[in-house]
Amino acid sequence: MASSAAPSQKALSKIACKRLQKELVEWQMSPPTGFKHKVTDNLQRWIIEVIGAPGTLYANETYQLQVDFPEHYPMESPQVIFLPPAPLHPHIYSNGHICLDILYDSWSPAMTVSSICISILSMLSSSTEKQRPTDNDRYVKNCKNGRSPKETRWWFHDDKV
Repeated sequence: MASSAAPSQKALSKIACKRLQKELVEWQMSPPTGFKHKVTDNLQRWIIEVIGAPGTLYANETYQLQVDFPEHYPMESPQVIFLPPAPLHPHIYSNGHICLDILYDSWSPAMTVSSICISILSMLSSSTEKQRPTDNDRYVKNCKNGRSPKETRWWFHDDKV
């Protein structure tokens, strides 16, 4: 399965390694409902299966998130994208980029992979229609050559979905 280019990755700092190992143990003991971590030997890139919540437009649909951790995680947010095919949602672009403030401007080192996943599932669950963002084609065209969503200047104006 093709994956989006990761930001130029430097090795994780000692702090990032310890934090991710702790989060991984916590995840294995008590994973958030609706998510499965696909075990690999790469601590810096997690692939997470997302299962749509019952009673929502995405009920029982399965998608995959790719989470790439930067050298200075958790002081810096991870890059989180959907692998193809990305769900149809007003805040998810066809290239998998997600317009969600906690992934960018509102990131806090207190957040975890689990809290990110819960926020993404909440965003999916609150949607009332399956559609792409109105600027999808223009945005995706401008993201050629593997541009990271973290390089985008997002405009967070719609918190309804």
